[in-house]
Amino acid sequence: MVDLTAQSIAIVGGGIGGLTCALAFASRGAKVALFERAPTFKQVGASIQITPNAARVLTHLGLDARLAQAGGEAQAVVPMDGVTGRALARFDLSGKTPPYRFMHRAALIAILAEAARNHGVKITMGAEVFSGPNPHELRFSNETGTHDISADLVVFADGLHSVGRPIITPTQKPFFTGQVAWRAVVDHPDEALARIWMLPGRHVVTYPLSNGRLNIVAVQERAQWAAEGWNHPDRPENLRAAFAQAAPELREILAKVTEVNLWGLFRHDIAPVWHDGARVILGDAAHPTLPFLAQGANLAIEDGYVLANCVAGAASIVGGLDQYQTARKPRVARAIAAANANAVNYHLGGLRRRIAHLGLRGIGTFAPDAFTRRLDWLYEFDVTKST
Repeated sequence: MVDLTAQSIAIVGGGIGGLTCALAFASRGAKVALFERAPTFKQVGASIQITPNAARVLTHLGLDARLAQAGGEAQAVVPMDGVTGRALARFDLSGKTPPYRFMHRAALIAILAEAARNHGVKITMGAEVFSGPNPHELRFSNETGTHDISADLVVFADGLHSVGRPIITPTQKPFFTGQVAWRAVVDHPDEALARIWMLPGRHVVTYPLSNGRLNIVAVQERAQWAAEGWNHPDRPENLRAAFAQAAPELREILAKVTEVNLWGLFRHDIAPVWHDGARVILGDAAHPTLPFLAQGANLAIEDGYVLANCVAGAASIVGGLDQYQTARKPRVARAIAAANANAVNYHLGGLRRRIAHLGLRGIGTFAPDAFTRRLDWLYEFDVTKST
């Protein structure tokens, strides 16, 4: 097996996937260096949902107590008729082990970064990474100049616009799905529920953060193109106009929005090849997903753990990378397909909408556990035991 105590790992990207990967390798004794483009870990993004499948990884890495302090436990998913404001059903999430949590993305990044540093990970901020002179080298620039480093394995966890993915595998151009999304946070105390407000051609997901804050992700079908990436400012009036026909309760929430970001939703292919023997991709760099199953960060957390575990358990790094790709591709493909299906189901209109809502009410009344059981393949999976 690979002796990780004798291996050096260079990780590009200090997001949730990269930091999880760094911690997973470092906790096994590897010498890990992580390079992040941003100058600081700042309060970026909004809330995320940490589902039990990813929470098991974080618990295995010793972070359960910190997670409990930083995030609230979800009680239920509540699909809503976004036009009438009526709850169609309530599907219980309480009692899961580990819990399904809501938390701010920045809080999780802070927890992961602290744990990584405590395990000896060297984190370099403000590092602009370029392709290295050879597969085992990275070239990066920062305020002190341009530098080359060598590593036994280079991990690219650098998101949609990955530096590493085009080097490792052919990349096809993504296509606009005809949907845009807004993200905002408002002051609005609410129960520990994930509400899915469904309207023809659009929907809104709301769930609480700490201190009386509410996270909002709103999606609209439209032909007008918008840029990819969630950090493009937009006018709150545009968001409110898109949901002018929504239920009064939802319009009241959207009326509180003072700052909002807009991004276009693009569909990307899963990378056909994830490594070249010395370099490997994970998270959005390998398999971007639409935000309709809340699994982008969760799958990246799984990736980071599985990559370290496969390399540690293989006869060689190359063998471990092969195992990692084999283990992960079918699972992420299934999750992405489920997210794509939700993109349709949340936006139904006319007769199909009425039939779907009747079905949800029937399931909620007569078989409420069936809704959550259909995702047991996702939430109940434990990568810490399966790889």
